[in-house]
Parts: sequence; structure tokens; C-alpha cells
Amino acid sequence: MTNPPPSGGWHDPAWSGQQSGDPTLPVSSQPAPTQPIPVNPYAPTDPYAAGPPQIPTQPGPYAATPGYPPPGYPGYGYPPAPKQNGLAIAAMVVSIIGALGLCGYGLGGYIGAIGAILGHVSRKQIRERGEAGEGFATAGIIVGWVATALAVLATIVIVIFIVWAANQDPSSYESSTY
Repeated sequence: MTNPPPSGGWHDPAWSGQQSGDPTLPVSSQPAPTQPIPVNPYAPTDPYAAGPPQIPTQPGPYAATPGYPPPGYPGYGYPPAPKQNGLAIAAMVVSIIGALGLCGYGLGGYIGAIGAILGHVSRKQIRERGEAGEGFATAGIIVGWVATALAVLATIVIVIFIVWAANQDPSSYESSTY
């Protein structure tokens, strides 16, 4: 049998707080809040004191998997490099072969024109596709056209020499007969 609360000045704080709905009165079933402990900002930190880092979880089908970062976070390091244009490399190689061909009386330099044309085509592809290799293409164009120009000059010199030699009078040569 329970007794009703007495009328007058005495109140049971647990009973009257629940009945009246007064939030300022403590409730006996809940513990009283404690004061926060002040943290020393100059204290050395121990990275292993708190345990492993907690990965935030997301509800739904894309929840974070332990050991992996949650979806939507950027990866570490640099982004992957753009793909290298193979035609730009070929332009440079063919142009260098054309420049080396200048050693064979200068006529091998005509191969440099092929390298220069490949360089122009590869620069167009690089602009359209966003690939890497602009330097290779430019080197192929420059070396190719220089080799071609030197080959043209060498051809002109050779033709002039052949025409000059063909127009010489053979009787002007001294013949020594013994």
C-alpha cells in the first residue's frame, strides 16, 4: 500500500519531477551529468593511445568496408598520367633516322619528311584526345624538316657536281704516255 504525498511543504523530488514535468528537477533513474575534464593542449600525443582510427560508416548499399576508405573519398598520390601518343614517338624516331641518313651522301635525309608529317598528324591527335607526347611530336617535326632541307641541299650540290663533271673537256686532261 502506498501513501499519497503529503499536502504541505514536503516534496519527493523524484516523484514530483515526474508528475509535474518540471525539467529542472532531477530524476532519480538518470545519473547527474558530470563536468568535462579539461584537456592539456600542450600534452604530448600518443598516436596509439586511442586505438585504430574509426572509419565513418554510411547506411545503405555503399557502406564502408573495414580496411578501405569509404566511397567518395579521393585516393592518395598523383592522378595517373595521360596516355602517351605512339605516333609522336614514331615521328621522333623516324626523324632521327632521317637525320642519321644524311651521312649517306645526304640522300637519306628524305626520310625526315615522313617523320615531320607523322609529327603533324600526332599533334592533331594529341589536341583531340588529350594525350601526352607534345614534345616528341614537336621534336619529330623540327628534326624531320631540318633533315629534309639538308637532303634537298645535298641533292642540289650532287646534281651540280655531276653536271659540272659531265661538261668538262676530256682533252684538257694531261695524258702521260711513256
